[in-house]
Formats: sequence, C-alpha cells, structure tokens
Amino acid sequence: MMGGKLYFVLIVALGCWDLALALKCHCDICTAETNHTCETDGFCFTSTSLNRKTGALIHAYSCLNSVDSSVWCGVGSDDGDEVIKYIDEDGNPFVVACCRGDYCRNAQQHLTNHTLLSVADPEAVDLTWFGFGKWELALLIGIPIAVGILFVMILFSVRHQRRRRMINRRMVDMEHNMDSADIPILGHNGVGAACLRDIIDMTTSGSGSGLPLLVQRSIARQIQLMDIIGKGRFGEVWRGRWRGENVAVKIFSSREERSWFREAEIYQTVMLRHDNILGFIAADNKDNGTWTQLWLVTDYHENGSLFDFLNRTTVDSTTMVRMALSIATGLSHLHMEILGTQGKPAIAHRDLKSKNVLVKANRTCAIGDLGLAVRYDATVDTVDIALNHRVGTKRYMAPEVLEETINANHFDSFKRADVYALGLVFWEIARRCNMGGIIDEYQLPFYDVVPSDPSIEEMRKVVCVDRQRPSIPNRWQSYETLRAMSQLMKECWYANAAARLTALRIKKTLANLDAPEDVKN
Repeated sequence: MMGGKLYFVLIVALGCWDLALALKCHCDICTAETNHTCETDGFCFTSTSLNRKTGALIHAYSCLNSVDSSVWCGVGSDDGDEVIKYIDEDGNPFVVACCRGDYCRNAQQHLTNHTLLSVADPEAVDLTWFGFGKWELALLIGIPIAVGILFVMILFSVRHQRRRRMINRRMVDMEHNMDSADIPILGHNGVGAACLRDIIDMTTSGSGSGLPLLVQRSIARQIQLMDIIGKGRFGEVWRGRWRGENVAVKIFSSREERSWFREAEIYQTVMLRHDNILGFIAADNKDNGTWTQLWLVTDYHENGSLFDFLNRTTVDSTTMVRMALSIATGLSHLHMEILGTQGKPAIAHRDLKSKNVLVKANRTCAIGDLGLAVRYDATVDTVDIALNHRVGTKRYMAPEVLEETINANHFDSFKRADVYALGLVFWEIARRCNMGGIIDEYQLPFYDVVPSDPSIEEMRKVVCVDRQRPSIPNRWQSYETLRAMSQLMKECWYANAAARLTALRIKKTLANLDAPEDVKN
C-alpha cells in the first residue's frame, strides 16, 4: 500500500517537473484566451517567408513537439538552436528557425541578417533588394534620379545665363571699340543715319556675306513690329518698321531653332547676295527670361508671295516672261559655284514653290525661305545635308524624291529636283497670263487629281505611277510665248532627272524669248 502511494506521488512529481520544464512560445494561431502563447516539450518554431511577386514578408510562430522537430528543424531534442532555409514550389524563399528559449524569434533575427537573400533566386532579389519592398525600392532609386535631373536642369540654366552674359559683354566691348563714324546705324542722335541699302552696301564690302553681327543685332533691336502678314510651319511673318523703312520679320518658334540657324547660315554665305534672292538683313534672338524668339529680318515686298500675287492678279506675256526669268536667274545663282578666296558654294533650295517666291515692286521675283537648303563643299566633295532626304512640300516633290531613289551623295540630284519644282511654278504663272482675253483661275499644280493636302502616297501614284503632269491647255499653242513656256515646262518635268534642263539653260532660253501678244495663225 505504501509502495503504491509512493509510485503515484512520483508520477505526479514528474508531471509537474515536465510542466516546469515546458517551453513557452509565441503562437499566432492560438486563441486570445492563452494570450497567443503555447507550451511544448520540443522547440519554439518560427518561420518567415518572402513573396517574390509582391515583396511581402509573412511571419508565423508556434510550438513544435520533439517528434516534429526532426522533420522541420533537423535537430534532436538535445540539439541547440538551428535555422534552416527552404524554397517552396512557387519559388518563394522562407526560413524556419527552431530554438530552445522562451519566446525566441530566431527567424526574424536571421531575416535581419539577410538569410532570405541567400536562398532567393535572382528575380526575388530584383523585387526585394536587401530586404526593401517595392515602394521602398522605388523611393530609394527614384529620389536620386529626380535630384540628378534637377541638378542637370539647373546646370543648363546656369550655362545658358552665363552664355548670354558673355555675348552681351562682348557686344558692349564691340560697341566701345567700334568707330560710330564707320557705321552710322549705331549713332543714337540719328545724324547721318543711312538707309538699309546704304548700310548693306557699305558694310559688306561687296562680299555679299551679310552684315556684321553687331550691326545685325543693332538693327533687329530697333525694329517695331506692325502687323502679321503670314504664318508657316516655322512660325509667323510680320511687317516691321526700322527708321521709317518696312522690313519683313520672320519669327521662328523655339522648337524651330535648327531651321532658324540654318536659314541664317545659308543667307550669310559669301557672294550669295543677288537681286533675285530675298535680301537678308539680320538674324537675332530675343530672350525675355521666359522664352526665346528667333528673328530673321529680310527685305519687305508689299506684293507678298507669288502665290498671293497670282491669286489676286493676272499678268501679261511680258510680265510672265519677266517673272519666270527672274526666278530662273535666282535659282541659277543659287546652283552656281563661284571659285576663289571669296567664292560661293553651290546651293540647292529643296523647297521651291510659289509661296517661297516673293514679288518685288517691279514685278520681278526673289527666291526666299532657304531653311531647307543644302550646300556642296567642293574641297571635300560632300553635300551638307541632314539625314532625312525627303523634305519639302509634297505637291512640288520630284519623282525621285517621292520614290526615295534620289542619290543624296550626288549634288546635281538636288539641283535637278529644284528644276522640276521650277517647271511647276512656271505653270502657275502661265495660267494667269491674259492672252486673247481668256484667263484661267489660279490653281496649285495637280489641283484636279489630288486633295488640298496630299500625302506622299497620293503624290507618288499620280507623279510616278500614272506619270501625270499639270495639264497644258490647247489654246496655249496659239501664242508663241505660251507655246515656248509650255515646252520649257515639259523639259523641266522629265521623269528622268538627268534629262531635265539646268537652271542656267532655262535662264538663257527665257532671256532670248520674245513676248509677242499677237495671235499666231
């Protein structure tokens, strides 16, 4: 009897001893009644997993008995703490920590030491870099980039202001060092001030390369804009006043800086100045601190463009020939190369059309808008041209330009394309010629076969596939001048570019052309 009682007491004592030795662990699946705590004779089990798609970390805590410990922890009941790393079937890394110690969280401790990264695949590292989630990583990378962009913008702004101050300083130095008696335009009292033509003749010394920069800027900053007279792809054209004289001011938008610079550069080519090339006066940029206006100042012709003139006015045969001859003469001068130390490179216009030809007071013409022009450098045998060869107005494009078969390395190719467009301009003039009291209304070339704003494909079909050209009325054959003009047009329109006349040949033909107004029977 005594032995039985002793055995029972021993059993109870061992049970109490086991309860005393039980580990207390955090338990996320236990109820609130136990304060999310569990007890075990095995290990405290913690795990942390990483979702590589979202970058989210998931923690779990519970008790693990001694039997299950060997499965998850790889340890026996007498072993020490151990952390084991796994990757699940979806490729998400996780760590399992088994520890002996109340409320231990080795998995979190090991996570702090980046144990997840050692088992994560490369894609997981991209989403969680050293434990950072998506948004943390975006901020970590985005903020330095934004700061860098801001720094570059500030740097460019500082350089822009510094450059403007340098230019202004140089201009002030030039004004102090220049004798005002040599260039009357700089006089502020107006005494001895010359007209623009006198200033140009005096300061260019016959080179035709444009006015000195200081004179250009002085003129530009004394111009008063009066009224707008036109708009184009580049910006606007205004009528301006300088000391009582009318000038044309072409104002480029800031995004057309390349066109502005290119046109100003072409206009100031040595020996370019010619009666049948629009007279260049000045180029300047005006910066008000918010935006920059790019000015190109040229001669003003109140008759406007040839397009505007022909829309409202008819011409007789003499005026028709005079206009055609002046345009051909201007184009011939552009195309011509002048050799020598004060020589001129050959230049092709590339956008010849009635809207880019100005009508002077004496009804002769001057070619303008040289923003798309190209130059030929004979010294190195190269064509100064941008990579995009298909530019200009689609209606006036030559067949080889429409088909993109033009040889951009051969400068004569561009001259021949100009001649094709010249033939179309002649057709526009001839339609408005008053011969025998019959006058055709003004129309653009190909008005009857393409829409008002044709596409490249539409023009290619008409010009290259169907081989159409503007129609020539039969009645033109009854007048010698119109008959000669129609023949000249056809020789400008050949599909074979090499067969077209040169601008010089056209000029000589027109110069020898008589313009009788009598009907030839």
